[in-house]
Amino acid sequence: MVSPSPPRLLLLLGRRAAGSLVGRARAARATDALSGVRPTVPRRFIIDTSYSAHFMDFKGSSIPSSMKKLVVTKLSQDFREAVSVRTVAVPTPGDSELLVRNRFVGINASDINYSAGRYDPSVKPPFDVGFEGIGEVVGLGLSASSRYTVGDTVAYFGSGSFAEYTVVPAKESVPVPSVKPEFLTLLVSGATAYIALKRLGDLAKSETVLVTAAAGGTGQFAVQFAKRAGCHVIGTCSSDEKAGFLKSIGCDRPINYAKEDLAKTLRKEYPQGVDVVYESVGGSVLELAVNSLATKGRLIVIGFISGYQTASGIPPFKGGTLPVKLLQKSASVRGFFLPHFLEDYREALTSMMQMFAKGELVCEVDCGDMAQEGRFVGLESVFRAVDYMYAGKNLGKVVVEVAPPNVGNSKLCWNTKASSYTPAAPRGDRGDNARRCLDGFSPHPRAGLQRREEEEEAKFCVFHN
Repeated sequence: MVSPSPPRLLLLLGRRAAGSLVGRARAARATDALSGVRPTVPRRFIIDTSYSAHFMDFKGSSIPSSMKKLVVTKLSQDFREAVSVRTVAVPTPGDSELLVRNRFVGINASDINYSAGRYDPSVKPPFDVGFEGIGEVVGLGLSASSRYTVGDTVAYFGSGSFAEYTVVPAKESVPVPSVKPEFLTLLVSGATAYIALKRLGDLAKSETVLVTAAAGGTGQFAVQFAKRAGCHVIGTCSSDEKAGFLKSIGCDRPINYAKEDLAKTLRKEYPQGVDVVYESVGGSVLELAVNSLATKGRLIVIGFISGYQTASGIPPFKGGTLPVKLLQKSASVRGFFLPHFLEDYREALTSMMQMFAKGELVCEVDCGDMAQEGRFVGLESVFRAVDYMYAGKNLGKVVVEVAPPNVGNSKLCWNTKASSYTPAAPRGDRGDNARRCLDGFSPHPRAGLQRREEEEEAKFCVFHN
């Protein structure tokens, strides 16, 4: 008889330990019921949490043993050159982690900065890539099971999302009502616009706000938030279709720069200048933004996408006269990088989800349905999606559908309240997972957000049945 391998042996021991615990728990509940004593909950440390694998239902699961993911194998501003598709083992979640089967992942301009090693030069290939995803929980550790169960839908903001399965710390996950890619748009694109305008824009009613690349992933939110603040909003775009979309979400003056001279239009129609600019393009557009500022104007720089594909990552900018121009107008330029404002993240996400639930926020998604090669489906489509975004073809947030629905879920999960393996309850669009809301959520392990007691969670609920 061949002895089982160490990993297999640990899994068998874990299952036996779980089965033994289940039997003892059932016997205890039966005895308590006869005696009229309130049922007790077994102490958690009876099972060694290092055997986190047995908190997934391997017997009835269709979770594969291997998966595909994208890995940066060479530092380069050329995403196709930097990133490769790898087949690796499906990871096992730790005690406080979730195994998420990704359904949709978001494409961001910064994906190229990340693959080029610009954010942390000390990190060397190979490393994972992708900032955000949404999908179903298919496995979890014991501590994570106090908040989640198999079948829950979660979104997350963290590295390594360009994969079929991702292990995510439970505290970095956001429960959402359903696997809608619209929720994905809020994690980076929406949060950037919300926090940047609130913290750096100092918006006042009747002010004029210029949003560049206004029909893109984050621009669409900047338009809507500025309009909600009572501002007059100008939005730049590259087509009549995008101009029509901007009009539909409240933009007062869409400017299709493919047909209109942007500089002349701004000088003619806004001779006093604009109070706030939300800028993400860089280069000549940034220069125009500086020149268009009104007295005491604020220029918020959230990126400079026009230079990301160059060797330096920075587009040409004639900044020699910048100090003079700012001084003459008492104006300011303010940079914004989302990881520096994580203390505002939970409040931003809660507010945006409330707006979306009430139908007050449009979250436009572009899955490539109009792309030449068709919809972005499958992990390999990430490459096409990045090219599509950098070609300026997208209307809204670019999203890739990694996997179809209803594939690969476990059937059972560890339920600490029932103290046994129990079937995962079916979830509707607005189920219990949504009511757990955002309390305790931290988008980064060092974000410093503290989890409140469970009785406090109701204060932060976003969705209701």
